[in-house]
Amino acid sequence: MTAPDSTSPPPSLSAVRVAAAVRHAVAAGLLGESSPVAGFVDTEGVRDSVAALHEAFAGAPGVLHTFAAKAAPLVPVLRLLAKCGMGCEVASPGELRISLDAGFAPSKIVLDSPVKTRDEIRRALALGVALHADNLDEVDRIAALRPSDAVSAIGLRVNPQVGGGSVGAMSTATATNGVALRDPGARERVMEAFAARPWLSRLRAHVGTQDCSPELNVAGIGETYRLAEDINSRLGRPQITCLDIGGGLPVDVTTDTVRPAFAAYATALRGAVPGLFDGRYGLVTEFGRSLMAGNSLIGARVEYTKEAGGRRIALTHAGTRTATRTVFTPDAWPPRVGAFDADGLPKAGPALVQDIAGPCCFGGDVVAPARELPELRAGDYVVLSDAGAYLFSTPWACASLPRPAVYGFGTAPGAGQDGLTVRFAPVRDAQSLDSIAAESGLAHADALLEPDA
Repeated sequence: MTAPDSTSPPPSLSAVRVAAAVRHAVAAGLLGESSPVAGFVDTEGVRDSVAALHEAFAGAPGVLHTFAAKAAPLVPVLRLLAKCGMGCEVASPGELRISLDAGFAPSKIVLDSPVKTRDEIRRALALGVALHADNLDEVDRIAALRPSDAVSAIGLRVNPQVGGGSVGAMSTATATNGVALRDPGARERVMEAFAARPWLSRLRAHVGTQDCSPELNVAGIGETYRLAEDINSRLGRPQITCLDIGGGLPVDVTTDTVRPAFAAYATALRGAVPGLFDGRYGLVTEFGRSLMAGNSLIGARVEYTKEAGGRRIALTHAGTRTATRTVFTPDAWPPRVGAFDADGLPKAGPALVQDIAGPCCFGGDVVAPARELPELRAGDYVVLSDAGAYLFSTPWACASLPRPAVYGFGTAPGAGQDGLTVRFAPVRDAQSLDSIAAESGLAHADALLEPDA
């Protein structure tokens, strides 16, 4: 790595690992002419983040930390998290399947899909995973399907309607999510539902996502806690025994640090809602992106550079297919970008304003507009940080572009410029063109040529 000058702070440990990973990936051919884009997961960083989460809530009895599978639906990543003591929050039949494949015990899985079919409910009940109903009609459906000997914990998602974040489409506590508590009569209907069904034992409130402030999350969790207290008081029994407080801790995309840290968030909760931690309620959390932040990256080879419309543009394969949310909501998901040379070493030189564009043929496929970086040339590499959650793990199949390979990596002391050796492990293979053809209906190629089609 290029040595910092005497006035610059030393690079963070994660930055050192990232630089080592890029150099070794290029040397090993994981990034190059035949593999122009790939995703990478820093397994040491993931373990450190999970440890920080557990430490933040230490002393609170009955806490189950679950990982929101939608953030990184990759079986090896989920298995790593399971080995670290996490549970798993799932929101679809596919996520339930891969969570089981990853090794999560059913008792550590929470199903939160807002549109569950009867078959999905039956399977969850048979497995013994926890279910959170999205609405009161779903409570009725679960009641009709629930066997008398069911062991699944069952709850209701409520919406304290404390407001949305800066990206309304991605917010989860606006007017229409869950059972909206401020709608006329809603609170009373929730009370009646719990009174009629003694097996309802949980409340869930997932208030925010990346764009919501921690204060908004804390306010929503406080409202949910007070509802639980009111229900138990009305019923004269501790029927609600667990509160699912969701995730949604925002990530500071300008640094390697999660801000606020898990410890600061837990401290804020203890100050605002101390009853959460006195042992009367079990707690479930559903953190996703904040556990992957700073622990993942996309590496992409620069295929071409050009001048067009008064802008300098570096053309890569790291656009919409690998960073869909970034391209379509750029203000909410701006990635940090690093410039590396053809050998995978950090580039130096005067900063030049450049766009980092992707391979799709529409003007918006720009993953990082107007970034000041050392001048990029064909054969160089760009690295997008904080890319493991919702980005390379959930690619978009626009233009039938293949899904890129994903690798986990760990580091150890060694020789070389950075003093590290890097070991890679496959997480997801690059998608083949045969696979794309199969997914596009190749087996039924002549089906529409039949006379009655």
